[in-house]
Amino acid sequence: MYFRPPKFITKLFPSFIWSFPDETDTVYLTFDDGPNPDVTPWVLEQLRKYNAKATFFCLGKNVEMFPETFQMILDEGHAVGNHTYSHQKGWSMSVGNYIQDVDLADTFIKSPLLRPPYGRIKPSQANVLSERYKIIMWDILSRDYSRTLSRRGCVNNVVKVLRPGAIIVFHDSYKAEKNLRYALPRVLDYIANVKGYKMKSIEY
Repeated sequence: MYFRPPKFITKLFPSFIWSFPDETDTVYLTFDDGPNPDVTPWVLEQLRKYNAKATFFCLGKNVEMFPETFQMILDEGHAVGNHTYSHQKGWSMSVGNYIQDVDLADTFIKSPLLRPPYGRIKPSQANVLSERYKIIMWDILSRDYSRTLSRRGCVNNVVKVLRPGAIIVFHDSYKAEKNLRYALPRVLDYIANVKGYKMKSIEY
């Protein structure tokens, strides 16, 4: 079973970036919830093997705690984005409090890219934040964080629906580590050697 955002959601937020449909030979790997000093360096090592670039949507609190790991991402030439400071669900917060959390993260991350945790953001919050950030969502969710999904299922969630222009979500976190360490090398190999696609970071 694989997961893509429902069409009514993508239509509700047409200004959000869900994929890059005009691409013919490129996909976009993204990693949420880092940086993590035990997981992120391993991810960077795997990407390096395939000359792949990715976009890391970082939590401000993790960048504050692990600035050296964050700097490793930048030094390897990857893009970074804002994933809020404390991984808040926008649906349960006021506009002001949510924006405050995003802006606190920006003091550490300094990126024009934003991904709402869980994809949960109110239109009122999005209207304000869209003035300063490009909101990046996804169209392929690996579900590497799932406690019930098999490692092979995580791979299948990506490769079964892979297409040019896709934005793919993984997580460089302890919660996702078990599935990630199995799935990421296999997905990278499939993208590069079976499909022949390039892997680039998201730039605005």
